[in-house]
Amino acid sequence: MAYIATFDMGTTAVKAVLVSVDDDRIGRSEALDDDARMEIAASASITLPRSVEEDGWHEQDPEDWWHCFIEAWHALTDALEGMNAGKDATAGSVVGIILSGQMQDVITVDSQCRPVRKAILYSDGRAAHQAGLLAEAYGEDRFLDVVGNRCEGSLPLPKLMWLKEHEPQAYADTAHVLFDAKDYIVARLTGSYIGDVTACSTAGAMNIRTRSWEKPLIAAAGIDIGIFPELHSPQDIVGRVSRSVSALTGFAQGTAVFAGIGDAGATTLASAVTKSGEYNINIGTSGWIAGVSEGPITDQPGLANLAYAMPEGYINGVPFLNAGGVHGWATRVFAAGVEDSNGDGRSSQQDFDRMSGLLERSVPGSHGVLCLPYLVGERFPVMNADIRGAYVGIGVNTDRADMARASLEGVAFSLRQGLECFDAKAEDITLVGGGAREGVWCQILADVLGSRIEVLDNAAVMPAVALSCLVLYTFHEEKRQENGAPVGEGIGRVLGRLRSQRHGTLYEAKAGAMKLYDAAYERFVRLYPSVNAMQ
Repeated sequence: MAYIATFDMGTTAVKAVLVSVDDDRIGRSEALDDDARMEIAASASITLPRSVEEDGWHEQDPEDWWHCFIEAWHALTDALEGMNAGKDATAGSVVGIILSGQMQDVITVDSQCRPVRKAILYSDGRAAHQAGLLAEAYGEDRFLDVVGNRCEGSLPLPKLMWLKEHEPQAYADTAHVLFDAKDYIVARLTGSYIGDVTACSTAGAMNIRTRSWEKPLIAAAGIDIGIFPELHSPQDIVGRVSRSVSALTGFAQGTAVFAGIGDAGATTLASAVTKSGEYNINIGTSGWIAGVSEGPITDQPGLANLAYAMPEGYINGVPFLNAGGVHGWATRVFAAGVEDSNGDGRSSQQDFDRMSGLLERSVPGSHGVLCLPYLVGERFPVMNADIRGAYVGIGVNTDRADMARASLEGVAFSLRQGLECFDAKAEDITLVGGGAREGVWCQILADVLGSRIEVLDNAAVMPAVALSCLVLYTFHEEKRQENGAPVGEGIGRVLGRLRSQRHGTLYEAKAGAMKLYDAAYERFVRLYPSVNAMQ
């Protein structure tokens, strides 16, 4: 039995999944075995310390990532200790380590891989001024054409400009910069400073078509290109666990470490989205719609483009700041109970149960109540960090069920606006994330979007399976090419395997609700201009 250790480096937790592969020929066989059984052997989740959030700045300490990563790994081995010969046997059976993680960060380290300062997170928009300067110096249209995304203050390249201007000593001490939380872990494991092309598409410095750093752009920003990481495909082996790290972590010396992929790429891959008309919606605290295409889509404001794991493929994504976080807010406001409060501002399970009860007795359209769900500003369908939410249509008979449901309908309307950015009509929509656990919300989405939605049963572990498939692909591809198979053919096999393992609950759009929501949607799209004019 062989194992693949997978990790997701999120903003709130490090999630670890150990995948077993029933194939003792791993790394030696001539083809990717379609019948090689993969199972989840163990999983663990370690909560990260809260990020620093002050005046719109969002930061985390990379050392916290590292400590929680090690803790998560030890939790996996503890879980398996009673199932085999012990921790040493488990570690020695791990053939590969691969990670996904939060993208668009600025992680600065010195020559010894020590953090120079806290990491500046993707949600931090402090560099708006520097983004304006860069757009003027390099050309706004030119930037969009080369990078595939608009020049804005949340991108790492303008943030590096901010760092050089406001913290010159920190910039001077920086030997390497990384753009995904997982890449800091890779650097600690191997001593290699790398980035995958999917995550680095969010850096604001990579030519999305050539998948290489754009030297004239980086020069225009006044940043030293020598500190940038080496670019890799997600499935590349980028190093191996060193002796010192083996002693510290318990991983076997020489274990292969892979480049991995940014979290949006991992979710898209796991959903087996491969062609136009297929979409994956992720409802976490924030939200994301992902489709794929043969080229970047640059004529839609707010739409992001990422290089995909497939050669010449692109992920086209619409990011939303307000998604599952709106559900959490509505739960606290409309469903919280004093007697079971956690005392820390977080909702209890009883609160969530009451929220589900409210939604069960609510009706489509919330008796005419509309909610603009922009609680923390928004990136799409509008880019406005200062806008806040609003309700309209409240009457004397409006109750908590109407208010709670309207907030979730507002998120669904925003997602509908996002889908309208894509040329291809939705033929296949998968739904993942914490929001997918709320059944009424899933039905709201199907009705608002006018499409059948599949809520994946195993969504929590599918990214781990997808990462494991990339590891298998790499181990087998070399032999395939020696036997005359074309480069990249195995990726198609990986996607086919992931699609075959996709199972879920289907929500069909209901004609009556669709008609009602079509009318409500027309009111919703007029809501933002009116509210924005008053704020």
